[in-house]
Amino acid sequence: GILEKIRLYLIKKLLPRLEDRRKYHQKFASSTSFHGVQNIVQAQSKTRKVLWLLVVTGCLAIVIWQICSRFIYYFSWPTTTAVVVQYVENVKFPAVTFCNLNRFQAHAISNLRIISLIWNIVSAVLQKFVIEEKYSQELSDFLLGNQNFSIKEFTRKNGFYLNSSTLLECDFFGKPCYPQDFEHVFTEYGNCFTFNHNDLPARRVSLSGRGLHLLFDVQQEQFTDEPALGFSDAGITFVIHSPQELPRFDGLGLLTPVGMHAQVAIRQLKSIIQEYPWGECKPDIKLQYHKIYSTNGCLQECKARYIQDWCGCLPFILPGNGTECDLVKFYNCVYPAVYDIEIKGLCTVGTHNSTCPAPCEETDYPTTVTYSNFGGEKAMKYFSTKLKKSPEYIRQNLVRIDIKYHDLSYKITQQQKALTISELLADVGGQLGLFCGASMITIIELLEYIFTNFCWMCIFLLLKAPEMPQWNNPSQNQPTHKEKKKGIQEC
Repeated sequence: GILEKIRLYLIKKLLPRLEDRRKYHQKFASSTSFHGVQNIVQAQSKTRKVLWLLVVTGCLAIVIWQICSRFIYYFSWPTTTAVVVQYVENVKFPAVTFCNLNRFQAHAISNLRIISLIWNIVSAVLQKFVIEEKYSQELSDFLLGNQNFSIKEFTRKNGFYLNSSTLLECDFFGKPCYPQDFEHVFTEYGNCFTFNHNDLPARRVSLSGRGLHLLFDVQQEQFTDEPALGFSDAGITFVIHSPQELPRFDGLGLLTPVGMHAQVAIRQLKSIIQEYPWGECKPDIKLQYHKIYSTNGCLQECKARYIQDWCGCLPFILPGNGTECDLVKFYNCVYPAVYDIEIKGLCTVGTHNSTCPAPCEETDYPTTVTYSNFGGEKAMKYFSTKLKKSPEYIRQNLVRIDIKYHDLSYKITQQQKALTISELLADVGGQLGLFCGASMITIIELLEYIFTNFCWMCIFLLLKAPEMPQWNNPSQNQPTHKEKKKGIQEC
């Protein structure tokens, strides 16, 4: 039948004779570019054949071992770190956010402890804070009697402010700056103010040793805070950050106490991290309310989403466009929700599979701060006459801060792939060439040889398949059983 015709076709057309197959194998061994195989085939002495066989086998084993080790190393996703210092003619000046350590105006505070506790509950979404049980009943009673109280408006009106009385001097690279050059922002320190918040192209530094010069009056008599809750310092806290990022004080804020002159030398450090699996970043991740991706901005948006889902409102201190939470919801829902987010790990930071992985590119500003006492004897007389304040007031209230670049350069710390695809192929090719004299053409020759033998093997197995069984249906040319019986009777 059909199977028999296929057998005949394969025997005549595709399957060569045994002698032809032997000649094909001998020709391949004699002409292949895989070094050493020719010496095994053409050697007349058996000893020489054995020696060449051992040499070729040993080199092949070494090649396999080396190639496997390179692939294992490649799939471990190794990285190296390159550090480059780039000197430039000018460099962008960062944003600087300033806050008074005494957050509230003393004349507006009737119950300072309650106001401080309420603000700590509000800012708990940015910084961890635990309410002691002894204050719980006091807070509950206050909320019952002041349901329309807005801590946001209270802090904006009665918190620290920036005007000509609190910002006595401001100079950026030889040009005067004013309180209106600062943008208001809420942080865990209440009202804070950011210089260079909009990243103006003109605010670039073209000479090291000069930058932003500020003189603050913290007005300790006008502003106060609750020492029983741990707020016992006086001075200015500030953080240096990228103009496109939000300020983050938790663990990063710098402090300058009253009566001190802080000299802050900054450097610009750019970090470039590889994407997964070499690094931990995700290049395609975007934020909804921030221009550039940062872990701090991502963490805030993550908390905002969970709080809005659970409480039906959004804290004003977090980014978003939801309905603003009132004070009762802050206490009854937002604060427990933040605690729940921390406990359950719903907003995680760091690794590629976390909610907020590391950014692929990040700019930091490492600082070196030195301090000296503000004002010598003659300086005290000068400022006493100029400000019409006593030397004791100046020592207790004035803070001078100078922020400048250490030099006109920035450092790039770049995470790089230790082994790329091209380098892996070069390693594999080098090992094949060194031990076997093989190339890509040799690989194609071997593949062709293996494929040809595989086809012959398949044909051979197909020819050895059992024949198709014959069906017992009577054919038209053969007599049936009844016709045979009838013929016998006639005979």
